[in-house]
Amino acid sequence: MKKIGFIGIGVMGGPIIGHLLRAGYEVYGYTRTKAKAESLIAAGMVWCDTIALVTVSADVIFTMVGFPKDVEDVYFANDGIFKAITAGKYVVDLTTSEPRLAQRISKQAQELGVHALDAPVTGGDLGAINGTLTIMVGGEDADFDTILPILSVFGKSITLHGAAGFGQHAKMANQIGIAGSLIGMAEVLTYAQQVGLDPEKVLATVGSGSASSWQLVNNGPKAVSGDYQPGFYIKHFVKDMNIALDEISEHQVELPGLQLANEIYETLIDNGKMDLGTQAIIEWYKKQ
Repeated sequence: MKKIGFIGIGVMGGPIIGHLLRAGYEVYGYTRTKAKAESLIAAGMVWCDTIALVTVSADVIFTMVGFPKDVEDVYFANDGIFKAITAGKYVVDLTTSEPRLAQRISKQAQELGVHALDAPVTGGDLGAINGTLTIMVGGEDADFDTILPILSVFGKSITLHGAAGFGQHAKMANQIGIAGSLIGMAEVLTYAQQVGLDPEKVLATVGSGSASSWQLVNNGPKAVSGDYQPGFYIKHFVKDMNIALDEISEHQVELPGLQLANEIYETLIDNGKMDLGTQAIIEWYKKQ
C-alpha cells in the first residue's frame, strides 16, 4: 500500500508527511488552511480540496487533527471519511482523542468493511521531525501488522495495547505522566531561581541524575530562556487532561497531580496563553 492519505497538517502532521514522502509513499493531503501545506506540495504531496478526495485517492487514510469534535467531524460528517470510503481500506487516527470515540470509529469501520486503528503519538514536534515518535495503538492484531511498516517510517517505539480505544487509553496514561513531569520541571526551576542558583547549571546537574525527565531536558532550557514556541500547545494538553479526568471519574479514581496540573493550565488559558507551548507553565509559578 503506497498511497497514503493525510488529513490535518500541523506541527506534527507536516513532519510526518515529510518522512512518508521521503520513504517513497504517494501522499494525498488535506487541511483546512492550504497555506500550511505549500512546502509539502512543493516536496511532492498531492493536494486534495476535500476530505472525500483524500479518501478515494488513498489506500490508508491518516487523520491528525486538534480535538475530539474535529475527529468526529472528519469521520462522520456528511463530507467526512465514512461517506466516501470503500471496503478494504484502512483508517488510522493519530489524534489524541477519546477512547469511546475510537471505539465508535472502529464499530462504524467494521460495518463498512474498513480496517481502523487508533494510534495517538507522543514525542512532540522534535519526535515528529526526527521520526522517533512513540506510537500507542488500539485495534486488531492483523490490522496492526499491516500498518506497522508505515508507522515505522515516523515512529521508533510502536506498541499494540489492545482492542479499539486502548491506544487512546495508553496515551492518557502518558499524558498523566507528562502532567507530573511538567510540574516537576517548573518547581525545580522555581526553587533554583528563588534561592539564587544558576538555572542552567541546575538543569545540567538534575538532568543527568535520577530526577531527570524528558520535560526537564527538552523543555527546561526553553522555560529558562522564555522560549514558549509550541512543540505541544497548552490548549491541546488541557484537552488531553480533561479526557483523562473524564475517564478516571468513571473508575472512581483520584489523581491529584493531574488535577493540579489541569488547574494550572486552565489558569494560563484564562490569561490568554492557550497557544503557547506547555513549557510556559513556568509563567504560572512566576506570578505566585
